[in-house]
Amino acid sequence: MHLNYAGTKFKQINKKEMKKGVIKLSSLSTGKSAVIIEFAKDDLHIKLMEMGCVPGETVKIEKIAPLGDPISIMVAGYNLSLRKTEADHIWVEEI
Repeated sequence: MHLNYAGTKFKQINKKEMKKGVIKLSSLSTGKSAVIIEFAKDDLHIKLMEMGCVPGETVKIEKIAPLGDPISIMVAGYNLSLRKTEADHIWVEEI
């Protein structure tokens, strides 16, 4: 178990514990929405959570650059651009 900046416990996901339907945020296509489930890498999770990417939050893919990087998402009521490598660390469940 790890603690986020607010002291909330969360568990890092590993491939053995992967649930059916849980995918990387970077694999969603434009216009799709998903709910953030967990983070895959703990050195980036604080930065992502400070930007509004917290478990349970709904995100929507707004735009994807022609070469796939960056990705523009709608989260917590505002647009946020993430590098593909950052989006690779966010595990979501499509809705």
